Amino acid sequence: MVLKVQQQPCGCKCNPDQQSSAPPSPPATAEWREDGPNSRVEGGGAVLKLKVKHARRENIAAALKEAVASWNLDEEHLVCITSDNAANIVRAASLNKWTRLQCFGHRLHLAVENAVKKSDKIDRALSICKKLVGHFSHSWKARAALEDAQKELNLPSHSLITECQTRWGSRQMMISRILEQQRALAQVLSKDKKTRHLIPTWQDIDVLESVSKSLDPLLDFTDALSGEDYISISCLKPVLHLFNTQLLQGQDEETDLTKKLKKEMLDYINEKYEDKATQELLDIASCLDPRFKMDFIDADKKPQVKARVTTELMECHAQTSSALFSAASSSSTEENPTVANPPQEKKSKKSFGGFFQSIQSKAGAAGTSSSLTLRESVEAEFNNYLLTPCIDKDQDALAWWKIYQINFPRLSKLACKYLCIPATSSPSERLFSASGNIVTCQRSCLKPEMVDKLVFLAKNL
Repeated sequence: MVLKVQQQPCGCKCNPDQQSSAPPSPPATAEWREDGPNSRVEGGGAVLKLKVKHARRENIAAALKEAVASWNLDEEHLVCITSDNAANIVRAASLNKWTRLQCFGHRLHLAVENAVKKSDKIDRALSICKKLVGHFSHSWKARAALEDAQKELNLPSHSLITECQTRWGSRQMMISRILEQQRALAQVLSKDKKTRHLIPTWQDIDVLESVSKSLDPLLDFTDALSGEDYISISCLKPVLHLFNTQLLQGQDEETDLTKKLKKEMLDYINEKYEDKATQELLDIASCLDPRFKMDFIDADKKPQVKARVTTELMECHAQTSSALFSAASSSSTEENPTVANPPQEKKSKKSFGGFFQSIQSKAGAAGTSSSLTLRESVEAEFNNYLLTPCIDKDQDALAWWKIYQINFPRLSKLACKYLCIPATSSPSERLFSASGNIVTCQRSCLKPEMVDKLVFLAKNL
């Protein structure tokens, strides 16, 4: 936990208090990040109590402000919050005038849902898959017969996967597993007249293969951008570029259904990321990542990004200078009281270097100094950063900033400000999962204060 909120984006999610006899609901959480480029991105999951009686936007907005104030954090230095697309959270952030980044995992999940729900053929195929998985999950005899069929057909001994609406990518995993075990499932189901209707037809198999080909490239990106131990926000711009140029572009050998699904998902994602504030945030985050810099920023937006970086660097320098000046003045008045008769210092012999210092001081007084102005110094530092070669995409950007923060002192502070923003709200979601594992049916009498402590320890130990 640090004191400067300027470098503390958070991924937060609210859960209103439940007035019932059920176990206490998980507390709302916020992910605060450590300070400095030499520290890891992984931060402690600070559990913030949000006392919300009704899940209205006004109540949530006020509760979020109270939670920030309870940690003695300056709201004006808040950079960004990452949340899902819940309407009350979105409006609460708008009321507080906070910059909000939509969770990439939620947005990608909704893009898939939006594309899949428009086809009756897909609905039928998915319905058969769910019934098939349900049959094997409720019958131990069917599972045993499936294991025997897998051994007989030399197939991997894998269990079927159930789709979960709140688990990203579970639909794709369910379809892939059914296609993998297609022959074993048909062999087991065909032996019983009551279960033969669960065998997918060749039309259903074609639909499932088309859906699998369109969704398979997206599964890895959701997992990769949900981590907490590395930078994720700067990867959004390259990922969106990859979607538009390769992964979600229809190929000639693909079926019409696969091309249609890819097009609908791509149109949905591009529409949701057209917001100007979101684009500016992604551009500056990508620019400050030494792996990408300006590679994935549109040519017409590069001057705007450079101007914004220069302006923020100058503002950061001004704030740092004023803070240092106020701290120095206060410490000098407290630690150096005035003395009536200060002792006279012994005059030292002038050194050889003193002659050059006197000459430079005179030149500066005469207005002939060649020192750069603040703007020129900032622009030179930023241009030198852009001229350095990009590092490999597999290298750690934080390790690079740890080494080169001496060369780019101002720019490293700006990198700390933006690169610690999480691309997804997975850190907060994991805290809710930890709360669910703690508050079980056997431990339903835990008090909310004890739940807060246990969740905090589970996250930070």
